Amino acid sequence: MSLTIRLPRPDRTLEPYEVAPARGFPGRIAGPLNRVAFAAAHVVADPLADADPWLTPAIDWDRTIAFREHLWDLGFGVAEAMDTAQRGMGLDWAASQELIRRSLAAARPRGGLVFSGAGTDHLAPEDARSLDDVIRAYEEQVAAVEGMGGRIILMASRALARVARSADDYLRVYSRILSQVKEPVIIHWLGDMFDPALAGYWGTKDLDAAMDTAVAIINDHAAKVDGVKVSLLDKDKEIAMRRRLNPQVRMYTGDDFNYAELIAGDEHGFSHALLGIFDAIAPAASAALAALAGGDAKTFHSILEPTVPLSRHIFRAPTRFYKTGVVFMAYLNGHQDHFTMVGGQESARSTLHLTEIFKLADKAGLLRDPEQAVWRMADVLAVRGIEAV
Repeated sequence: MSLTIRLPRPDRTLEPYEVAPARGFPGRIAGPLNRVAFAAAHVVADPLADADPWLTPAIDWDRTIAFREHLWDLGFGVAEAMDTAQRGMGLDWAASQELIRRSLAAARPRGGLVFSGAGTDHLAPEDARSLDDVIRAYEEQVAAVEGMGGRIILMASRALARVARSADDYLRVYSRILSQVKEPVIIHWLGDMFDPALAGYWGTKDLDAAMDTAVAIINDHAAKVDGVKVSLLDKDKEIAMRRRLNPQVRMYTGDDFNYAELIAGDEHGFSHALLGIFDAIAPAASAALAALAGGDAKTFHSILEPTVPLSRHIFRAPTRFYKTGVVFMAYLNGHQDHFTMVGGQESARSTLHLTEIFKLADKAGLLRDPEQAVWRMADVLAVRGIEAV
């Protein structure tokens, strides 16, 4: 039986749209992968909490951990308390610590891989007066994560971007922190398209010069660096940096526009993955990565390439609002019973934007229960004054 829903168009009319049958990706990974793949996982808000969403994060812990179990079942590591979880954009350091603690506890009995974000977000950038302030803030968060038995993703720092005056300042801060960590970390280079407060990171707005600094720091401390996650949405910059890294340092693509070709790689190498879009497309990405591990590059591309238009739409400018699309996908696919977000960010994207997510997800075979997805899409449209069914 065909499923049809009426969807809004830019000219304010409604058009009937027929939804395709589910593609039926497996819910569990079948074998080992030949890429390390992290999904930066979102948090599920608690819509019934008596709290002001813009001011106080209210989290449904059971659903939040259940989603991580879904990712582990599919073979992904969880990149915890990152920007996909609205870290620094609704989720504060106190809530992040609780999230990390719960995630690590859930991972241990099942052997789930977790790396957790440690940064300086409890230090307001305007309160940072010196590099020493930034160093102390990093040390506090690193100690907290390591004290819980966690591995570190060393997040970019808004406070450091504010107080640093040169590449040497970044060298001082990163060298100090890397010299102290217990286990190798993943360094996160987050571009200003994701967070405008990080403009000029590594001491310059010239990306080539910034890369010189980042590569020098990473290679000088290669024994303390598991890998680097680059989120610049520029595949050529990532490939250039990948080829300059010490061979023992992994490149984790954070490029939600070009991930398929970067993970596949070329004759000179490939990228591993630490991606926000893997939260939204996890079953398809898992099936694709399994095919790649089995030597079937054709199937890898046939699964992942249709997901790229969806990812590019979700991450379109202003890119920092991409989290709305990620959570909308979780709602459509039944991982949560509501479309409510920490910080009220369900309002950050337009009705037409959400409509296009629905259509692109359908075309990529990402709606695991099309009938449920249709009714949930209709509910969202009804709240916005549109009678879709």
